[in-house]
Amino acid sequence: MADDTYRVHDLAPQDVAAGIADGRYLLVDVRELNEVAVEAYPEAVVLPLSGFDPGKIPDAAGKEIVFACRSGKRSVTASLAAQGAGLPCDKHLAGGMLGWKAAGLPSKTGG
Repeated sequence: MADDTYRVHDLAPQDVAAGIADGRYLLVDVRELNEVAVEAYPEAVVLPLSGFDPGKIPDAAGKEIVFACRSGKRSVTASLAAQGAGLPCDKHLAGGMLGWKAAGLPSKTGG
């Protein structure tokens, strides 16, 4: 049951990549470790959704948190959970890793 007071903003892959490059965004990947081991975002912190605890989100040092996953569903779930815990985390990577790769952005192997 979703609470209408929470909103999650979709960010395009290119916008997320630019935000990471210029230090505005901290990318938090909520995919499972086995998925990350196969293909990972180059500059992400990994906090799998299966054990997600908003209290474990690292200090973003003034950056905005952007959640990411494979297709954009789990990242919305993580954003809503973080907002429910009182954190200002209302952004996610629309399309997830699938959109990231479709935009021609780099990934790495081995997590």
